[in-house]
Amino acid sequence: MALRISLYVIAASLMGAHFFRIGNWMLVGLSLAMPLLFCYKNRWSLILLQSAAYLASATWLATALELLQFRQQVNRPWALGFTILASVALFTLLAGALLNARCMRERYRF
Repeated sequence: MALRISLYVIAASLMGAHFFRIGNWMLVGLSLAMPLLFCYKNRWSLILLQSAAYLASATWLATALELLQFRQQVNRPWALGFTILASVALFTLLAGALLNARCMRERYRF
């Protein structure tokens, strides 16, 4: 279970870094505060954490597509940047999906 939480904390930190780069301080704070919901042993907190991970994964994919389109328009290499962002999106999706394990559902009951 500690590995699942650690992966989520890393994914949330990466999302916070993304929002820091674009200067959205409110979302930086929200991204870094999300893992604190692990302290609450309610099912709603686990559902909220999973939803945030899935939304963050969609954000990473949208950013990857924006990068791809921009780089193609200006005739610049795009494969490496797209691959990195798509990998981070997959990592974030995995971190959210791992929260759906039986050990997590048993700990975070209704």
